[in-house]
Amino acid sequence: MADEMPSRLGRGLAALIGDDAAFALGENSNQQGPVKGLREVPIEYLRAGQFQPRTRFREEDLTDLANSIREKGILQPIVVRPLEGEVNSYEIVAGERRWRAAQLAQLHQVPVIIRELTDAESLEIAIIENVQRADLNAVEEGAGYERLMAQFAYTQEAVAKLIGKSRSHVANTLRLLSLPEPVRSMLEDGRLSAGQARPLIGHPQAEKLAKDIVTKGMSAREAEALARKSTEAGGQGKVRSAGQSVLKDADTVALEKNISDQLGLKVSINFSAEKGGEVKIGYKTLEQLDEICRRLAGRGQKISG
Repeated sequence: MADEMPSRLGRGLAALIGDDAAFALGENSNQQGPVKGLREVPIEYLRAGQFQPRTRFREEDLTDLANSIREKGILQPIVVRPLEGEVNSYEIVAGERRWRAAQLAQLHQVPVIIRELTDAESLEIAIIENVQRADLNAVEEGAGYERLMAQFAYTQEAVAKLIGKSRSHVANTLRLLSLPEPVRSMLEDGRLSAGQARPLIGHPQAEKLAKDIVTKGMSAREAEALARKSTEAGGQGKVRSAGQSVLKDADTVALEKNISDQLGLKVSINFSAEKGGEVKIGYKTLEQLDEICRRLAGRGQKISG
């Protein structure tokens, strides 16, 4: 499926749900105009989407939106898809926050755009809408990208084209998922920004440094300097019993994860100024070894050809 995506991903919502529907979801959605597939349905017909990348809905934000809805109604329709085998039941694809706020505002009906969408398209739309509006924290955004890659075989390049951002942005966001859970929690609740957290990837004292960064209100640049200073003070050259470096820079950790995700095997990258570097790929069965050899041979043939 991922191989067929690039030709249409760049168009974003318009390619996925139609130009008229995308117009209704755009910045100028307060302008009135005909929208194909637009209708009003009872609010109880809708259900939360299984592909919603947002995991946190702030109560105060919902209250503010509910007050606005009471005054002016819902200006942007909710995108839904029919639930298979059920009558008058729709799954929300985009607009769950508006649906929740509409319930607080005690609306009986809400405007919806009904589309026949696959699971992959539903996740695409949910991510696009939230990313375009900056509604996702970095952890939610990274989890959405990871789900597209794991469940629907997207590449990082395909995800980047889908959301209209660079591949490096996608890679950096995915790297944040490797942070310890307490640090990810700080990202989720807004105490820590992605720029502040990025230097902590792969750092053995990531949680302690994150608390220092938050307490002292450091900038992203100051956080980077703190992580670097801590690494140097901890002794970059110290070795474990296996002879590996205790600390690895964030780029090396990210590269290990990237290769590991591609192969489905544990990958370790080690480097020293004296001896150079090495890449280790762990396997448990001869079948896995055969797969490694096949991939290496295939890549070699491609390059030589």
